[in-house]
Amino acid sequence: MEKQYKALGEEAWKNNTEKANAELFIFTYGSLVVQLTKDYEDYSAVNKQLNKMGYNIGVRLVDDMMARTGLERCTGFSATAEVIAKVGFKLFLNVVPTVTNWSVDAKEFSLILDDNPLNDFCELPPKAVADGLWYSNVLCGVIRGALEMMQMQTEVEYVRDVLRGDDLSEIRVRLVRMLDEEVPAGDD
Repeated sequence: MEKQYKALGEEAWKNNTEKANAELFIFTYGSLVVQLTKDYEDYSAVNKQLNKMGYNIGVRLVDDMMARTGLERCTGFSATAEVIAKVGFKLFLNVVPTVTNWSVDAKEFSLILDDNPLNDFCELPPKAVADGLWYSNVLCGVIRGALEMMQMQTEVEYVRDVLRGDDLSEIRVRLVRMLDEEVPAGDD
């Protein structure tokens, strides 16, 4: 199944994606983070805003991914992790993180990013690192928002980042609970 997801991600990237200029995207994102740090002057508030923005993006991107790839909703959390890595990240960022470090109860895993395009051309000031800025925290929000649309309440957080001096970037995803399918008000 993993190879099928990888092939699906590759195919979607090659044929079904309008490409944007990567450097323009990276510099625009960097400008957004700089502006947020000026507006909030508190890195934990910046992290929350990046996560919130990412959540709103993820809520919409999951529909786009499903439409472009023809994927159905995953049957389990393990398959969901593989789709996030091999299809979602490939389709939107052209990278494929490694899914690893599963918990014993199979409700937590890590995504290891060997390459994070958001980090290109970026260097964090020591104060930002010391005060807890997670520069790419928008990705955590994207994952959380997308999974919520798939009826999974999750907690998603960075635990390591090369911009903070770590040897690799790691995002930890924990399934809190499966959500009940709810009919929106007025749609009964």
